[in-house]
Amino acid sequence: MSGHDISQRRACQLIGVDPKTVRRARVPDHPEIRTRMRELAAERRRFGYRRIGLMLEREGIKMNHKKLRRLYAEERLQVKRRRGRKRAHGTRQPMPLPAGSNQRWSLDFLSDVFGAGRRFRILAVIDDFTRECLALVADTSLPGTRVARELDALVVRHGKPRTIVSDNGSELTSRAILKWQNETGVAWHYIAPGKPQQNGFIEAFNGRLRDELLNEEVFDSLADARRALARWQHDYNHVRPHSSLGGRPPVAPASPSSGPTKGMAANPSPTAAAPAFG
Repeated sequence: MSGHDISQRRACQLIGVDPKTVRRARVPDHPEIRTRMRELAAERRRFGYRRIGLMLEREGIKMNHKKLRRLYAEERLQVKRRRGRKRAHGTRQPMPLPAGSNQRWSLDFLSDVFGAGRRFRILAVIDDFTRECLALVADTSLPGTRVARELDALVVRHGKPRTIVSDNGSELTSRAILKWQNETGVAWHYIAPGKPQQNGFIEAFNGRLRDELLNEEVFDSLADARRALARWQHDYNHVRPHSSLGGRPPVAPASPSSGPTKGMAANPSPTAAAPAFG
């Protein structure tokens, strides 16, 4: 390049070298400004780069509008145009892993069919820390009012959670659920639409349930499905080995040296280190 005054791309072509082996990734510039921009975008989701720039100027951070737009785009903070029905959204910031039981519950729906072809739905609720299945509710219809009643029953049995994570289904964004949130004070985090990986704990649980039960049996009636789900829930919580718990079930009698009775509470370090889905 220095001897023949040619571009890097042309020089790589001549000597047969992939440009990726020559180029090096640049360290992002202005890390403090990028961090503050992400914080402002998380607080004000519908602000574009111009309004965020004005907010930064109030804090004494001034820059060229072209550089501001470049940093804004590189951080992928662009505001998406709203289309379709209004949805509840979670924050842009990732959720921390739970450090104890009842800190975070995950909730989702599954569907299956009876032998005659009629469909029914299943409401699944798990504790993300202990991995315990708290509820498997089967019925032909599960509106928001029914979900709120089931959550009230779970709160009576297990205590009130700090946060509940779910998708943006119509049942979970209904007025009944919003009213339940206001009355109980439980924080509700909605994952981004089309991003089931943001609720990986319940998605992994759904895969185990479908693979080990729903795809293995044919249900004759709703009562038959409820009995099978109750048996599988008990087996999952008390017998089935869980990989992220060191081969123990979520609810099991503790050994004399292990302390707490819950499987996850006795061994919190593997879960706190990484979200392993059993």
